[in-house]
Amino acid sequence: MIKYLGIFLIVIASSCSQQKNSQTPITPFADFLKQYHEERQTFYPLESTYAGETKLNHLLPIDISQKFIHDLKSMYLKYQQGLANYDVSKFSEVDQLSYDILKWECEVNLDDEQFENYLIPINQFNSLHLTMGTFASGEGTQPFKTVKDYDNWLQRLDAYAIWLDTAMVNMHLGIQKGIVLPKALTKKLIPQFEAMTITDMEKHLYYSPIKRIPADFSLEDKSRLSSAYESMIKDKLVPRFKAMTEFLKGDYLTASRESSGISELTNGKIYYAAKLKEQTTTHLTPEEIHQLGLNEVSRIKTEMEKVMAQVGFKGSLKEFFDHVRQKKELMPFNEPKQVIDNFYAIYEKMKPNLSKLFDLEPKSKFEIRRTEAFREASASAEYNQGSIDGTRPGIFYVPIPNVKTYNLYSDEDLFLHEAIPGHHYQISLAQENTSLPEFRKLLWYGAYGEGWALYSESLGQELGLYQDPYQYFGMLGAEMHRSIRLVVDTGMHAFGWSREKAIQYSMENEAESEESIISEIERYMAWPGQACSYKIGQLKIRELRSILEKRDGHSFDVKKFHRLVLESGCLPLAVLEKRLI
Repeated sequence: MIKYLGIFLIVIASSCSQQKNSQTPITPFADFLKQYHEERQTFYPLESTYAGETKLNHLLPIDISQKFIHDLKSMYLKYQQGLANYDVSKFSEVDQLSYDILKWECEVNLDDEQFENYLIPINQFNSLHLTMGTFASGEGTQPFKTVKDYDNWLQRLDAYAIWLDTAMVNMHLGIQKGIVLPKALTKKLIPQFEAMTITDMEKHLYYSPIKRIPADFSLEDKSRLSSAYESMIKDKLVPRFKAMTEFLKGDYLTASRESSGISELTNGKIYYAAKLKEQTTTHLTPEEIHQLGLNEVSRIKTEMEKVMAQVGFKGSLKEFFDHVRQKKELMPFNEPKQVIDNFYAIYEKMKPNLSKLFDLEPKSKFEIRRTEAFREASASAEYNQGSIDGTRPGIFYVPIPNVKTYNLYSDEDLFLHEAIPGHHYQISLAQENTSLPEFRKLLWYGAYGEGWALYSESLGQELGLYQDPYQYFGMLGAEMHRSIRLVVDTGMHAFGWSREKAIQYSMENEAESEESIISEIERYMAWPGQACSYKIGQLKIRELRSILEKRDGHSFDVKKFHRLVLESGCLPLAVLEKRLI
């Protein structure tokens, strides 16, 4: 009896062991998110560099290669499937938000994998060659403080040389398939690459770090690095920059298309709908967005006419645009430094009122700099985030291609958007929030990030700005600009508008210079859907504030509202609404 009982117990134990081994334990959600963040970083190491994390500063994946595209898809599929293991009802609010965000991330990125984006790997506005140029200046986010920093950049440049080769191969394939840039954009690309073909090291952008090499480096390291950088530039980069320049001037320009919108390409309409979903984090159709833009343009025109009457201008609104563009009093600067100083003066003016609207303030510092010369002609004002550890400040870049014609009528508005309380507050506060999982500190959704920045522009009067009617008109002009984007972006990419028709519509409805408008329209051509994110996000944040003001009445706390919007970092709009309402 004891013999059989022993056998029975062994069988039971074996069965239990097999059952236990067949059920893989579910990874704790915090660990799951950490794994996602660490794996994702290997695909997007430049994001880590922007955030001030240094461990991946030597990496530059060939993100336009078939292997990268396959591996990225596999990564998102793995985490999308992994999310199904968790019971969200038992999660904390922070974990629920993280779950919703990661679910959205996987869905949108997997949607994007069906399109052949790699066939158009470069453009004149948001492209790797521009990012690398910014890093190469030695004044961007790529650090050049230690010998290891300098060696990291050399490794990144080795990969960049391969990336450039891959880009040319892909663009040749794009010609065969008819998936190419518009001709107007190709023409803007040519001088960007041509500027990098010089062989005088003292004048070459990529040699800049050597000219700033720290004095405490050993003579041996200084000599080795100087030689390595010169060899990298002359032997690897310049030949590829020359090859790309000649290719762009020749075969690619010849093959470039006359159309402006992406819908002219195979599957272009489906692609544009996917980009609108990605950029606005909504399911709005091109038709809905186009009409929304037309409605906003009409509303803002009425407000502009009030300003026109206030300053006593006699004439049409279009004539008033020309008046603002050409008014000498609004172009008072002789030196670029005066432009930068004016932005710092705006900050000092509004600083005493910030505590009335915000009970959160970033620890990270920020600076205002002129945009580098090599990209200034095609650049818009922009903000580059500071490092997570606070050692590198956030930087507000201002293009000043011609200081004599620089018009300051919208500078107060621009500062609110790009610096404080716009991008600097929104990005820095997320990075400094220790309760957020790491992956959420690096996320970017244009509808939230640009929506917040555009909403910030509307806070000017509450912050003591817009006392000058021309500065208030600048705010209306910026809002009009973002509303026009809804019309012209959808117009070009969904309804067959030409570049020229989009430029003309903008000229008739805003006070920007023709040069600036052309640059903007070509930006939308290069980046379908992105320009729609600003206004869609702003309208949603303003709508949520109005709902809460109406619901809470006198007990509404604007500082609490801003804290709730900001402290969770970038969110898809539906997730933000779920959090607030």
